[in-house]
Amino acid sequence: MTLVVEAAGALSLVEDLGRPAMGRVGVGPSGAFDRAAARRANRLLGNAPGDAVVETFGDLVLIAESAHTVVVAGASGPITVDGRPVAYGRAVRVPAGRRLAVGAPTVGLRSYVGLAGGIASPRVLGSRSTDTLAGLGPRPLAVGDRLEAGAHRAVPALDDLLPLDRGGDVTLDVVLGPRDDWFTPEAVSTFLTAAWRVSAASSRIGVRLDGDPLPRAVTRELPSEPCVRGSVQVAADGRPIVLGPDHPVTGGYPVVAVVVDAHTDRLAQVRAGRVVRFARVT
Repeated sequence: MTLVVEAAGALSLVEDLGRPAMGRVGVGPSGAFDRAAARRANRLLGNAPGDAVVETFGDLVLIAESAHTVVVAGASGPITVDGRPVAYGRAVRVPAGRRLAVGAPTVGLRSYVGLAGGIASPRVLGSRSTDTLAGLGPRPLAVGDRLEAGAHRAVPALDDLLPLDRGGDVTLDVVLGPRDDWFTPEAVSTFLTAAWRVSAASSRIGVRLDGDPLPRAVTRELPSEPCVRGSVQVAADGRPIVLGPDHPVTGGYPVVAVVVDAHTDRLAQVRAGRVVRFARVT
């Protein structure tokens, strides 16, 4: 069973749950930025949690060469089959020859399109994910690409997903360190109390935050150290960058804190200009 890409949108990627625990050989984790949304789409289809989905900013149009069942989770916006609106967060049948159109989100930033059976693209180092930094996995979707679905079980009868509610500021729990002592006490206090605005220069590699620079207590160069998803590096201009799924495995900027892993999914849905705050946990 195949879906053909008629319009690919700004950046539509095939992603599963990535390549965890491969940093020792220089390979980053990659995978869906909002892993919870990808898992929800798969659950509604009766897929395995780690089956591949399409991560998209919207304006994606797929033509079904044969009948498919699909779910759109994550960011919500207009979804149509041959121009007729269909539900967000529900298993929807797309008959052969019909067009599924996933519009630009009105709430959130990244939508996840799941297919019954998952996307059966080739695996690279055990994953079907696109890593935009390393260039591993399939390239971004382009017009004319074909998405093959794998074998699937019966779609379960489950309640629809509720659309995202992302009003107000986004708060992320963080553990300070390992290099918080490279910053003045005032800088650490500012980091934890400031309203940081998401920069338009953000990507899957890192979410850049705008605000007052954080002064360093230690100004010497830092040898490159291992990094994980959620590491909050402070760049040379004194502003934080929260590393995303396609982050490099090492970095030379000091890491003032690390976002609790489950909260890194929240960053996938935060648009430029929105406010992010940090809350210290132990």
